[in-house]
Amino acid sequence: MSNRITDGLQDLGLWRTFLAAYRSGSVSAAARVLGLAQSSVTTQLQALEASVGEPLFVRHARGIRPTPRADELAARVAGPLDELADALGTRPAAEPPIVRLGGAAEFLARVAVPALAPAVADGLRVTVSAGLADDLLDDLRVGSLDLVVSAVRPRGRSLPSLPFFDEEFALVAAPSLGIAPSPHLRPDPLGEVPLLAYARDVPILRRYWRHTFGIRLEREPALVVADLRALAAAAVAGAGVTVLPTYLIADELADGRLVVLRETDDPPINTLHLVRRPGPLSEGVALVERTLRAAVVGL
Repeated sequence: MSNRITDGLQDLGLWRTFLAAYRSGSVSAAARVLGLAQSSVTTQLQALEASVGEPLFVRHARGIRPTPRADELAARVAGPLDELADALGTRPAAEPPIVRLGGAAEFLARVAVPALAPAVADGLRVTVSAGLADDLLDDLRVGSLDLVVSAVRPRGRSLPSLPFFDEEFALVAAPSLGIAPSPHLRPDPLGEVPLLAYARDVPILRRYWRHTFGIRLEREPALVVADLRALAAAAVAGAGVTVLPTYLIADELADGRLVVLRETDDPPINTLHLVRRPGPLSEGVALVERTLRAAVVGL
């Protein structure tokens, strides 16, 4: 007769270790929370993976990221384990998990990071990664990021996403160039003025020309720099004309360093989306989402 327990209670310690690792995002952090050696945490995670029959975490340079199976299991076991720990008075004082946020460098620097500063001061831990939307969405799919501010709406339903902010774009230049602002401005007076672009194929300028002037832009840019903040600085310095999101240059417009050359009630817009990694919504990610939504109100 076998004495093997079949109700799964013998694995409670393994599940407790799993949940600590899942929430902290690293073996070392889970070890600190549980008061165990890192080797013990690693051994327990390996034992649980052997019991489940598939990997639960992918190891990488900055820690561990959960697999979709781990997301599913965490959603099922977190509540019961927390209730049991509360009943026994054994819930560990866990370190808050790191929220991994991605987005365009300009939005992160001007809006996201300043908005998150009070929460960071109160204990929120955030790692911020800048990059192109497609690359960041790929990182989100494999679990390297938790939340992305994306100018690209992901296809399909594998990544939960919601629109949350419309960037408005304006044609701007320094007053020193002497271009008279007008709601009826046409491209002709701009013919000899250098164009400042984000990329060689001038995607932002082309879109503005097509949307506002109704024509195709055929000119080559005089300056190409893949940072909208640098383009704003070049425009302020009088290098030429460019198209920028108005939230990014609010200070320059307010103090007159830049002027909008063609005011319009129908500016080109670009919708930003908040895109989350599949799985349970953690308190940290929910807090970052709420903070970012509040930060764009009125921009």
